[in-house]
Amino acid sequence: MASLPLPRVDSVADYTSFKLTVQPFLEQLQWLPASLREAGLNLNNLKEVYLATNPMVFAFTLCSVLACGFFAAAEFNRNFSQVDRFWSILPAVYNVHFALWARMSGIQTQTIFTIAVLSVLWSARLTFNYWRKGGYKIGSEDYRWEIVRSQVNNTFLFTIFDFTFIAVAQSLLLLLITAPTYAFVVAAYNQSSEVFTPADLFFSRSTIFILIVEFFADQQQWDFQTAKHEYQKTARIPERYKDKFTQEDLERGFVVSGLWSWSRHPNFVCEQLVWLTLYLWAAFRTGTYFSWIGLGVVGYVLIFQGSTRLTESISAKKYPEYREYQARVGRFIPRLSVEPKKIKPAAKKAAAKIDEVVGTEKAEDKKSK
Repeated sequence: MASLPLPRVDSVADYTSFKLTVQPFLEQLQWLPASLREAGLNLNNLKEVYLATNPMVFAFTLCSVLACGFFAAAEFNRNFSQVDRFWSILPAVYNVHFALWARMSGIQTQTIFTIAVLSVLWSARLTFNYWRKGGYKIGSEDYRWEIVRSQVNNTFLFTIFDFTFIAVAQSLLLLLITAPTYAFVVAAYNQSSEVFTPADLFFSRSTIFILIVEFFADQQQWDFQTAKHEYQKTARIPERYKDKFTQEDLERGFVVSGLWSWSRHPNFVCEQLVWLTLYLWAAFRTGTYFSWIGLGVVGYVLIFQGSTRLTESISAKKYPEYREYQARVGRFIPRLSVEPKKIKPAAKKAAAKIDEVVGTEKAEDKKSK
């Protein structure tokens, strides 16, 4: 195989070494912008620059440009959901980029192609869900940013927060969660041939299963919210949802049935598991479980921890029975019992209602097994 802007390493464990696989190519950042300007709109010249650039360096350059664009757009429009609109798109773009770069460079690998396909499926599902919730409407913004702005309550400090966290940190995170794919590119370049093993089959099929569960979790929440909004307008349960929800369910204001009787955020659980699975896949292949390619998934989990806490604090203030739901159902990991962790005597009546719904859901699931 011809020499490519990829490292030749001595051991499998070195596939995940930042010092050996990324650092030697960082100097390309100095000439890449000028090379792109010189290439202009000539496709052949752009292709040459693209293939002459290390794929991670090229992805980082794109990430940097987008981060600056997100910051400028947010400050100009005073709308801080710029990254949110690309959250479901960029990881797939990066993974497809790695697969495309590898193929154009003559690196044939079923693993990277499989990861790219799985990423596109993940992106399509999440993008569709974001779209139907109105996320791409002009002027739409995640309601939580308004809460954060009110807590900071200082324009200058929030501008710094916008640049460092919202624009830069989140953009970098969306690149880093795809770092395991780059490790697969390095592996394919250093190996004479690749065999798609039973372990690869396990990780890929596990990802598909997670995506299916996430689809059902999102759909259950969508059905509930749709039924609730129609009920609030007409004071009647929509005909198509009468077999799913009762008046008591809709007046409660939040879904506690289906997958939501096992976890308060089953969709968030799956969202994190998708990228954790990709990391574990690469870690298993390289035999290295602690390296820089895991930084993305760690950051991803931490962001979900923080955003979920904020979301739940808002829900607890909005819905009187939400704290009882929190006491009975695990935030991410299902609890073995619906008995509450703690509950005030005054809240027993409201808690009993949720206990009945959650307990019934779990009992029915056990009977069906």
